[in-house]
Amino acid sequence: MSQLTPRLALLLTLPPLLWAGNAVVGRVVRHDIPPMTLNALRWGLAFVLLAPLARRLLLNPREAWTRWRGLAWLGFLGMGCYNALQYLALHTSSPLNVTLITASMPVWMLGVGAVFYEVKPTHRQFAGAALSLLGVALVIARGDPAALLAVRFVPGDLLMLLAIFTWAIYSWMLARPGPGLRAGEKPDWNWAEALMAQLMFGVVFSNMSAGVEQALAPAAIQWSPALLAALVYVAVGPSLIAYRCWGLGVSQAGPALAGFFVNLTPVFAAIISAALLGEAPAWYHGTAFLLIAAGIVVSSRG
Repeated sequence: MSQLTPRLALLLTLPPLLWAGNAVVGRVVRHDIPPMTLNALRWGLAFVLLAPLARRLLLNPREAWTRWRGLAWLGFLGMGCYNALQYLALHTSSPLNVTLITASMPVWMLGVGAVFYEVKPTHRQFAGAALSLLGVALVIARGDPAALLAVRFVPGDLLMLLAIFTWAIYSWMLARPGPGLRAGEKPDWNWAEALMAQLMFGVVFSNMSAGVEQALAPAAIQWSPALLAALVYVAVGPSLIAYRCWGLGVSQAGPALAGFFVNLTPVFAAIISAALLGEAPAWYHGTAFLLIAAGIVVSSRG
C-alpha cells in the first residue's frame, strides 16, 4: 500500500464526488427513464466515448477474450451487478437507508480482504472505520441522533447489502487481479484499454438487465434535452472518470483504505442537493467531513 499523498487522495476523492452527482442526477430523471435502461445507456454511451482511446484493443479483441474469466467478473461485478442492485434496491428502499448501508463500505472492504485475501485488518483501520461511520451517520441523521432510531429496514435493503458486497469484491479484484491480469502477464494496455476490457463484458450484463426490465415492466423513455445532458454526465463523470480514478487509486492505496473514501459520497450528495435546492450546507456537513477525513488519516497511518 502506498503512502496517502495529495495526488492519491485526489484520485480517491473524485469518484465519490462524481458518484454523489450521479445519485442526484439519477433522482432528477427517475420519472423519465427506467433504472436498468438508464444503466444500460450509461455504459453503452461510455463504450462509444471510450472506443477511440481503446482502438488498439478493439482491433485486437483476442487479448481480452483470452482473459475472459477475470474480465467478465470485473464487468459483471463493477458495471452490471453493483449498479443494477442499487437501482433495484431504490424501488423498495429509501435513499436514506441506501446511504446508510453504503456507509458500511469500509467494513465490507476489511471483511472481504480478511476472508478471501488473508489481509488482517489493523487496529487503526478499525478505529478509522468507526470515525468514518460516525461522520456518515451524522449526515444521515441531519445532526439529530434520534433520527437514526426512526430508520426502518425493508427487503430492498438486502439488495443494497449485496450491492456493497459485490463492489468490495470488485475493488479487491482490481488490487489483486487473477491469472492473465497480473503485472507482467497482461498486455501493455493503457488505462482506456484496461477499462474497455472490462466494459466489453459490462455492457453485456447491463443490457441483459435492461432487457429483463423491459420484458417484466415495459416503460417508455421520456426524451428531453435534460435527459440527454444527464446521460452524458453519467457516462463521462461517474463512469469513465470515476472508474479510471478508482482503479488507479485502489491499485496504489489498496481496497481497505480506498473504502473509507466512499463514505465521502453521502456528504457530497448532501452538499450538491442543498446547492440545487438553494440551501446552504448545515454545520453537521462540515463536522461529518472532518470525522470521515479523520478516519481516512487514522487508517492510512502506520
